[in-house]
Amino acid sequence: QVQLVESGGGLVQTGDSLRLSCAASGRTFSNYYMGWFRQAPGKEREFVASISWSGTSTRYADAVKGRFTVSRDNPKNTVYLQIDSLKAEDTAVYYCAATPRSLVFMYFAESEYDYWGRGTQVTAAS
Repeated sequence: QVQLVESGGGLVQTGDSLRLSCAASGRTFSNYYMGWFRQAPGKEREFVASISWSGTSTRYADAVKGRFTVSRDNPKNTVYLQIDSLKAEDTAVYYCAATPRSLVFMYFAESEYDYWGRGTQVTAAS
């Protein structure tokens, strides 16, 4: 019902910033709770951040708290992940995910999300 496409990744220096985008199509985007996950080489996919339908509730993994900001623009059917002060350990493929709910209890769990993008690579080099 929903297709998600991430963009905005790339090769940057540590300390730099990136703004990732997740463009959605299909079902009404504004009704979905959205999440960002990432997977580094040799590691399992992990939760990064999430945002409610209204945008008033946001959640962050401890590793990115204070550096990452998730936001959404429902009229544009787009969710963003602003990444500041990139660290080498931020290097990963970043995925956006969606579930047709306004609020999610276990927002950090992959199983809570029904739709996934194919990811965008973020590489922070020293």
